[in-house]
Amino acid sequence: METICAISTAYGIGGIAVIRVSGDTAIEVVELLVGRVLTKPVQFCKIADLDDVVVTMFRAPHSFTGEDVVEVSCHGSLWVQQEVLRRLIKSGARMARAGEFTQRAFLNGKMDLSQAEAVADLIAAETEAESRLALSQLRGGLSSEIAVLRERLLNFTSLIELELDFADHEELEFADRSELKALAGEIEKHLERLTESFETGNAIKNGIPVAIVGAPNAGKSTLLNALVGEDRAIVSDIAGTTRDTVEDSLVIDGIRFRLIDTAGIRESNDTLEKLGIERSRKAMERAEVVVEVIECTKERCTMYDLCTKDGCTKVLTVLNKVDTMEEEEVKRILEEHPDYIPISAKKGEIEPLKEALKEAARNRYHAEGVAISNARHYEALQRGLEAIRRVGKGLANNLSGEWLSMDLQDCLKALGEVTGEVRNEEVLGNIFRKFCIGK
Repeated sequence: METICAISTAYGIGGIAVIRVSGDTAIEVVELLVGRVLTKPVQFCKIADLDDVVVTMFRAPHSFTGEDVVEVSCHGSLWVQQEVLRRLIKSGARMARAGEFTQRAFLNGKMDLSQAEAVADLIAAETEAESRLALSQLRGGLSSEIAVLRERLLNFTSLIELELDFADHEELEFADRSELKALAGEIEKHLERLTESFETGNAIKNGIPVAIVGAPNAGKSTLLNALVGEDRAIVSDIAGTTRDTVEDSLVIDGIRFRLIDTAGIRESNDTLEKLGIERSRKAMERAEVVVEVIECTKERCTMYDLCTKDGCTKVLTVLNKVDTMEEEEVKRILEEHPDYIPISAKKGEIEPLKEALKEAARNRYHAEGVAISNARHYEALQRGLEAIRRVGKGLANNLSGEWLSMDLQDCLKALGEVTGEVRNEEVLGNIFRKFCIGK
């Protein structure tokens, strides 16, 4: 296979940079670069008129790609990096395409397709939760579950195919229908759990949507600014200042929250304000957590029921502006409404709300077992689930082995697409094009 090379570290100036070389002639190409034979796994070498480097060899198949791989660690000068690449290409290598190292690892059986996709997710992870999710998949969490399901399905599919080979002997039945029914039911439950986990995985990957709602001037925009630590939303004493939703993200203890500041909800004849209020209601429908901000001052105490409890995943009611109230008044309100969270958004006293958000995330997104976050996996697993449900219905209706076999094959194919055992070259190309060069 052709020898490829690329800079594997992030673009820019740093202490060191790593140039990776992989392929049948990777070692020979690097030997030409450094002008000496490489005899040790790790060697200090000099590149004439350029730099002192450390060369690390990984001989096939004990490498990331499964091929001979050599990594050249040079100083982080942009010019040095590019010159090392130029000399490697002159020595017989070519520039790697985006994701080509990981693609070779997949093609050489070092990882399956779901693990290869996890490499990209791990590189892109910006929070601890995203990193854990990607690492679980990279270590084969999803792959193992899919492999067990496919193996059990394959055994029954083979027996039914054997029945079809003896179609002239209708009395022969190699696949026990009661056992197949039990297996189909078990796999259906397993696939239901995996597909349902997409909501969890997607929220971890893209952020848990949190809608901040309330009446005009309740302090919603001030709260958003306090949470993100900067002036993202316009704050004014004039009611109805926020006419549209404003979004930003917040990371608390490794969990990303996608905050949505909404227009104040009230009766209004203003066309623009009515549009903003409608968007507020839609944001509430999409949100996994709703932060209901109510204002309570010495002059007035108005409680707004803005979110039907049954219609929201989680509602956190925030009692804002407690800094403007007497301590006894705050105490009285909290005794009457122990679920209220007292804060002062203006003074940045919002720790109780952050703790409540963390608790909501833990309760809502504590996934047992594997959670999926990839839309391609979700779509394939959905097709597998539909196919295994057809198997169950077919058994209930005493369908022939020929029809059962078709549905079993559909389920096997869908599961195989997740891990890449069933390949589509167009899909493969699309997946690896999204990788960075050097990985």
